Amino acid sequence: MYEATPASAAAVDAPTVGWASGPLGAVQAAAREISRLTAVQARAVAAFAASRPASVDRQQGERGAMSAERWAARAAVLRAVSEWATAELAFAVNLTQPAAEALLVESLTLVHRLPGTLDALERGVVHRGHLWHLIDKVAPVADDTLRAEIEADLLAWLARRNRVTSPAQLGDRARRVVARRDAAAAARRLARALTERGVYLRPDRAEGMAALTVVCMMPEARALQAALAGYADALADEDGGADGAGGGARRTRGQRMVDALLDLVLRPGETDLPPVRVLLSVVASMGTLLGGDAPGEVDGQLIPAEMVRRLVQGLAGRGVVLPDDDAQVLAMADAADPADPAEAGQPAGVAWQEAEQAELGAWWDQVEARLLAGGLEEPDWPPDDLSGQRWADTAGALDPDPLDPDGLDPDALDPDGLDPDGRERRGGPGGAPDTQPPAPGAAPPTDSASSDAPAGSGWWAAADRAVEGAGAAVHAAGLALGHARRSVRTARAAAAAQEAGWRAGPGGRVDAAPDALTALAAAAEDQRQALAELLAATAGGGLADRPRIVLTDAVTGAFRTLTDLPALRRAGHCGARACRRTPEACGHDLTGRPGLRGAGPTGAYRPSAALDRHVRARDRRCRFPGCRRPVPRAGELDHARPHAAGGPTSAANLAGYCTGDHRGKHQAPGWTHTLGPDGTLTVTTPTGLTAVTEPPPY
Repeated sequence: MYEATPASAAAVDAPTVGWASGPLGAVQAAAREISRLTAVQARAVAAFAASRPASVDRQQGERGAMSAERWAARAAVLRAVSEWATAELAFAVNLTQPAAEALLVESLTLVHRLPGTLDALERGVVHRGHLWHLIDKVAPVADDTLRAEIEADLLAWLARRNRVTSPAQLGDRARRVVARRDAAAAARRLARALTERGVYLRPDRAEGMAALTVVCMMPEARALQAALAGYADALADEDGGADGAGGGARRTRGQRMVDALLDLVLRPGETDLPPVRVLLSVVASMGTLLGGDAPGEVDGQLIPAEMVRRLVQGLAGRGVVLPDDDAQVLAMADAADPADPAEAGQPAGVAWQEAEQAELGAWWDQVEARLLAGGLEEPDWPPDDLSGQRWADTAGALDPDPLDPDGLDPDALDPDGLDPDGRERRGGPGGAPDTQPPAPGAAPPTDSASSDAPAGSGWWAAADRAVEGAGAAVHAAGLALGHARRSVRTARAAAAAQEAGWRAGPGGRVDAAPDALTALAAAAEDQRQALAELLAATAGGGLADRPRIVLTDAVTGAFRTLTDLPALRRAGHCGARACRRTPEACGHDLTGRPGLRGAGPTGAYRPSAALDRHVRARDRRCRFPGCRRPVPRAGELDHARPHAAGGPTSAANLAGYCTGDHRGKHQAPGWTHTLGPDGTLTVTTPTGLTAVTEPPPY
């Protein structure tokens, strides 16, 4: 049994459309309970913020205080709140610090500037989706009386009976009301938005892709977009030619715009701007370089294995060449499903995908020609029906398996004037005259009109021709759908053959290896040689730093030590003079040799270059719980036990922080940071909440 109304029905308002019964009523009740608890959370967050006054922070002008730029960028409602309250709130509710700060701003704004909205949220009149538009557009109104009037007006409009108001509708209404009643607020919002102009980077949903967002004024954005579009239209497509006649895959306009932007910024050409040097940190496992599927990283962001290999090859000028077995897989894919009649008669050397696309393109050309000639009527689909489902459903009514063209009988579509179910068509040969009235608004046929009209004319005849045209369209759609299913079947067979061939080859064996030594043993000899040449060729220059080799625990992926090719060679021989000259020829027992060791401690405050690399390779990102910001390249390696108090400058006493969390460790009152010998960091808040982070595994 579902409860149609919440247990505390008296505390919330009924939905504007009334209470539903059954499960939908329970959904409504749950939505109102969520809104009520959101209001409870906002009041609690505001109370917490009041208990963390800014007076405990270092004030502007003091050494170590928040920078003037960051202080000026903070929301006005946060000026009286300690900057360290954000980190404590993030701890408590498992949020990033930017998200925690946004929650603080939202809660304080509701409590102090939009009390009516907070009350409506508690009663279920609005939900979280509505809040943003009220906070963003109404809260900036400076006059308290005017802001309260606008808020009451919008809430009354939103609570109208028998109305459904989406957040987008509320936003449009709020924008109009504020612009009409307080133009100054709109101007202030624009002025504030101008301070947020910038370029922001975030990873995209697909590994190896990213989104670069440019926030600027609308005229600037339109001008930039138009300029890029002009460059893109002028670009000749190297793959398919400027007019696409080259036969290759053509780049879309959006792809050409991206390429034009990259050329203008990264390859300025005739401009006076000097080239910009970009430093990327690429992390790739040995198995990935040898052809495995394990993804890599670029500056901490995941990218696919193939992209790692291409990137390494582009940066170093060489890479690990995959064995010929992988190239043979493509030939296996071309030979897949040889019994398929669609594959018979393919031109030699043409991939099956290209042949399928060519056949489908020819079919569409024929359909378009018939449409232009009036031979087919376009289906009257609604705008949101873009999938062609109506054709598929109609084809299903004509044949149990409309996807198989071999199972469609063309005669079943028009057997001497009969419908597919065997009934005579209206007005067809041998059929009874149609007695149904015409469509509303059309004049019914009369005897005189029938006698004067030429044969084959009249609206019934036009309807009959439309039915025939629709039947032909359905038949063509059934053929196309069957063709598509055959293509999918062929593609699946090719993919299965390719995967099986790859798994059986060196790349698959490397990918299945449980550790790096097994992967090296599974790789082909030319792969191992190419890997050694890659490391040797890049050890002395060409890159910003020589490639480093991370040794990790084969089971957990935990960091063990950082080394490079020269160190591996030194550790791989017995130390005798002859073996030092040719370490690869050393066959002596290495028992008792020191092996590979991590960077040792230093007596100075600043770590040595080797120790700095060691700690950064271990931590990779800020170690504060929930933070994923990178550790700045200069500084921010913190002594857990202060150096002035006798703390050593060693890996066991160093941890990487971003700038903000590094300041918080030293300045936030009531916080404690404890670093274990293995790099485990334990952080405790003033309220006693405890979080533990470990160095991220590889």
